[in-house]
Amino acid sequence: MLDHVSVQCSDVAASAEFYDAVLAPLGGSRLMDFGEVMGFGTDSMPSFWIGPQDSGTGFRESHIAFSAPNRRAVQDFFDAAVKSGAEVLHSPRSWPEYHENYFGSFVRDPDGNNVEACCHLPE
Repeated sequence: MLDHVSVQCSDVAASAEFYDAVLAPLGGSRLMDFGEVMGFGTDSMPSFWIGPQDSGTGFRESHIAFSAPNRRAVQDFFDAAVKSGAEVLHSPRSWPEYHENYFGSFVRDPDGNNVEACCHLPE
């Protein structure tokens, strides 16, 4: 039900490279690029934005969950994240405590945010 989400990044170039890699298996790509501000999505309008850290002080972890079309895409997201050097929080697996078909993987982006790919479909 979200229209869009935006996160501030300490290193926009590193974050752009990370999100280019991990969103591709989920069908996402960089749709708009204004230099220091970039929008990613799966259709013509971006729903996920990154930009430079320009307000607030300190770091507060965010959790961002991206929808995957199938379990293979969750694995591909994870593989791309590991290849990008991301810290692994949870390898791809079922999470029956969430619901019967929940399948997800969790990693840290370059700024330390908890980024997930999840699928709600059975195998």
